[in-house]
Amino acid sequence: MEDLINLQDLDFKLEVSSPGRINLIGEHTDYNQGFVLPTAIDKKIYLKLRPNQSKTCRIFSKTYQKGFDFSLKEPVSKGEGWENYILGVVDQILKLGKKPEGFDCLIESKLPVGAGISSSAALECGLASGLNELFKLGLSQLEIVKLCQKAENEFVGNNCGIMDQYASVMSRKDRLIMLDCRSLEAEYIPADFRNCKLLLLNTNVSHNLAESEYNTRRQECESAVELISKDHPEVSSLRDVDLELLKKFKDRLSPVIYSRCQYVLQENERVLQATRDLKAGKLKDFGELMYASHEGLQHQYEVSCKELDFLVDHSRKNDFIYGSRMMGGGFGGCTLNLIEQDKINMYVEEVSEAYFKEFNIKLDAISVLPDAGTQIKNKDD
Repeated sequence: MEDLINLQDLDFKLEVSSPGRINLIGEHTDYNQGFVLPTAIDKKIYLKLRPNQSKTCRIFSKTYQKGFDFSLKEPVSKGEGWENYILGVVDQILKLGKKPEGFDCLIESKLPVGAGISSSAALECGLASGLNELFKLGLSQLEIVKLCQKAENEFVGNNCGIMDQYASVMSRKDRLIMLDCRSLEAEYIPADFRNCKLLLLNTNVSHNLAESEYNTRRQECESAVELISKDHPEVSSLRDVDLELLKKFKDRLSPVIYSRCQYVLQENERVLQATRDLKAGKLKDFGELMYASHEGLQHQYEVSCKELDFLVDHSRKNDFIYGSRMMGGGFGGCTLNLIEQDKINMYVEEVSEAYFKEFNIKLDAISVLPDAGTQIKNKDD
């Protein structure tokens, strides 16, 4: 361990900043090949990398004050917790036939873990981008996105869609990404919120259901697709289903699965309408779609929790908050709020007091700005 702590004193060749992400609307639609509206934010994970002329990879987290190492001479095997995001990326790089050498990596995170702003994707994409530059692996940005998603799916065991990794790598400053998760076509639209800002309110709760229920929701949607495709072979995902077709299967799907599918189809429509509203500067109309999204996640998809619902309900009392919704996989994390900028401090103080009174939990407030994707600084350049 002493050896790993000493990584902090080394001179590193590369510095990588890899951002967290927010998703304005379009939750749980990416793995159903639908539409999402994410962007990277100005809160990041920082990695320093250097080759070490060996076959050993040494990693140390300043945030956790913990480290580990592994050898490239042996098959990559699972570690514990956050280590698997590192190991999974290296495993995928090797499976692509690329030949990285041993490296030293120092990590410092400025992202709150469990807040639903995808610290895992930031770590994966930051490392993959850094190793790609360090060892001239020749991977494109999109290849990095896909290998990081695969690392999380196959190595970590979280069956996520592609949104988090795409936003972490491909975002542009002051832009939102309207991403088609089937074709991966992206439209970059101005993040013009006029007199408003985006405010995250972190519940500081993370219920144990989050990971298992996320994978369950995906299985529920896939089971509906499997049933519908028996009569309609052209259907390969919920993207190929509309509300009219879904209604024809209402008696053959369980009420729960029907509700899940109905939410996904309605949420896809909300993303498309939200994009139109933002382009037209209709912030209040966009805010109403945020509220509708939360209601769907709460009642149809059932991935919210009492703490998130409390914050969204509380926001409705104020006309200076245009919209609010839970963000991320669910069962904890943050609400995302579109709020008039000059009311932020006052509201944070007031809602924090109400939240503490209700749950005896401290609320964290984080103002965020749309920012660029993963950035690399090479000292040799």
